[in-house]
Amino acid sequence: MDARYIVIEGPIGVGKTSLAHLLATELSARLFLEKVEDNPFLARFYQDRHQFAFQTQIFFLLSRYRQLGFLQQQDLFSSVMLSDYFLPKDRIFAALNLNPEELSLYDQIYALLNPRIPKPDLVIYLQAETNALMQRIKLRGRDYENGMEWDYLASLNQAYNDFFFYYKDTPLLVIQTTEIDFVKSRADLEDLLDKITQMKKGTQYYVPRI
Repeated sequence: MDARYIVIEGPIGVGKTSLAHLLATELSARLFLEKVEDNPFLARFYQDRHQFAFQTQIFFLLSRYRQLGFLQQQDLFSSVMLSDYFLPKDRIFAALNLNPEELSLYDQIYALLNPRIPKPDLVIYLQAETNALMQRIKLRGRDYENGMEWDYLASLNQAYNDFFFYYKDTPLLVIQTTEIDFVKSRADLEDLLDKITQMKKGTQYYVPRI
């Protein structure tokens, strides 16, 4: 598969950015990373999700749209482009955190923006058990994530699984990362690179070599 635009997705703490850096180096790709820390509402959202969910989500939606809209100006045939997020992930969070009235307004804005964003040639979906996600979040030590609740993360994890179970828009490679460490294992990384080059249409599942 000759993928020119690759997206890595998955729930909070699953290792999207770490893998994105590795693959960008191996594939000589231009890397576009999500600017999560730029959201001024994020810390307050984790303190009071109900009060600050809408502001947080709209800021993310517009910010992600601006960042990904930049891809339209790039030559997707001259180099590989790789990102650690894509716009449909925003709708996963919105459905989980917004009340029905807020979600209705959000959906109207989302419907205007989403068609303007280029679709990836390949989406890599990273899965992990919720306990593993919690451990990774604690290890990276971001202050605004200190109040992350297990139940919230479990709900988000399930929402991601539900979304990608029905996802058919692009080729999809699903990777269960609970027992895999691409950062520390060169063999796992090389095995994944082989899988990416062999990807075809539809959904496939990465099973590491034993």
